Amino acid sequence: MDEQPGSGARRIRPPEWWRRGPQAAWRYGPRGRDDLAAQPGADGRARLPWITTVLITAFVMAGSTFAAHAQEGERVALDPFARLLLFAAGAVLLLRHRRPVPVLFGTVAVVLLYLGAGYPYGPVFLTVAVACFTAIVAGHRRAAWAAMGTLWAGHLLLSHVLYRWLPPAADSAASWNQEIVIATWVVALVAVSELARTRREQWARERAERAQAARRRADEERLRIARELHDVLAHSISVINVQAGVGLALLDSDLEQARTALSTIKDKSKEALGEVRQVLDTLRAPGAAPRAPAPGLDRLPELVEQAAAAGLTVTVEGEPPELPPGADLAAFRIVQEALTNVVRHSRSRHARVHLEEREGRLRLCIDDDGPASGADAGGSGNGLAGMRERAAALDGTIEAGPRPDGGFRVLAVLPLTSQEDR
Repeated sequence: MDEQPGSGARRIRPPEWWRRGPQAAWRYGPRGRDDLAAQPGADGRARLPWITTVLITAFVMAGSTFAAHAQEGERVALDPFARLLLFAAGAVLLLRHRRPVPVLFGTVAVVLLYLGAGYPYGPVFLTVAVACFTAIVAGHRRAAWAAMGTLWAGHLLLSHVLYRWLPPAADSAASWNQEIVIATWVVALVAVSELARTRREQWARERAERAQAARRRADEERLRIARELHDVLAHSISVINVQAGVGLALLDSDLEQARTALSTIKDKSKEALGEVRQVLDTLRAPGAAPRAPAPGLDRLPELVEQAAAAGLTVTVEGEPPELPPGADLAAFRIVQEALTNVVRHSRSRHARVHLEEREGRLRLCIDDDGPASGADAGGSGNGLAGMRERAAALDGTIEAGPRPDGGFRVLAVLPLTSQEDR
């Protein structure tokens, strides 16, 4: 972890695949567990794969000893120079994650020198296989193909042209069956490496898509919470503002009415605090069940009473139908926001709420007679946008605008069934 200067807080260093971008994520292991050999060190570079390199080098040297016994009399016996070449072919793999292309060509050169000196065939080819696999997975495909082609062409040259002048003495040309086996081995190695590269690229794309989907869900959740807080606070603060004005105006002339206004302010502020606390509790404990059920059209009489306390008479026409929870909450918030806008932006003291079920959808119409007050009522101006977002999330629509005969109309059309049921 890195220290953040001047703050005393500790922040987690992001993994290598994140700092390099999603395109480089496939260079590391699946599910966020980086390959031990490729984990970044303190300098941000891949750590040296000591353990795997030591194991490969030991296997190559020990296996070559057994291969030398099996090919005794056919190939040159292992000597200190041969063991030095075997050690070099294995040791250079220590840098395979940092310099995959030079390491690959280096192992090919060492193996060709080893074979040209007449030493036994054996596990020395494993070093080329590991280097080729690493280079292809790291994205250096053409370099890997060129190196493997160089290895095969070099072996052809050694075993069919230069064998007359190279040890062991009186050696004969290699059979073409052997060359076919080597070519098949090279093709299989490249194919397996390409398959691993393709799989890791696919994993990286899937991981990037999951991260993008998670960010999108987080953005949608933030938008939902912001919309919910806006609807709660805008309505409550509007009622409180109107009642505070009434209380101030009647404080000296009508104490009883002023006391009623203050009581309304107290009740409304308490209700608003409860709803805000419910939203914040959801943030603190994601997935936890809310303490109170979400409001719906069954609380429409409460909106009428609150609007009446703010000096707005509301007439409700029609009966609320059965709605799924999401649509019920959206309908309640749309009516709440529409009545809040009447209180804040219109001189009309009368509004109508009309509910009608038609063709499997709820038509929710909120009208006022206007005209607009023309005064700056404050607020963020996100009320209509929030209503449209709520309706669109349920495959519904919102139309809002001035009426031809004056006043303002909000018309919402919401489905009576949830999207899962359709």
